[in-house]
Amino acid sequence: MEKEGSKEIYQNNSVKITVDKEWCKACGICLEFCPQKVLAADEGGKPYPVNLSACTRCGLCELRCPDFAITVEGVEGKKDV
Repeated sequence: MEKEGSKEIYQNNSVKITVDKEWCKACGICLEFCPQKVLAADEGGKPYPVNLSACTRCGLCELRCPDFAITVEGVEGKKDV
C-alpha cells in the first residue's frame, strides 16, 4: 500500500484501487456491492482490499460510492485476462 495525502493506493499486476480516507464516510456501500468480496472494513469502517487479486475491475464499488472516495483502474501496460 502507498499513501498520497489522504489517499491509500493498493495495486497488483492488473488492478489499482485508490481509497480517499478523507472523503470516505464509512457507509459500507462499496463493500456490499463488490461481487467478489474484495473489500473489507478497517477499524474505522473504511474500505481496504483484502483480496486484491480477486478484483475483476467491474467498478461497482466506484460507481455506487456516494462520496467518490474509491477508484478502480487497470494497471497501465497490462492486458486484460
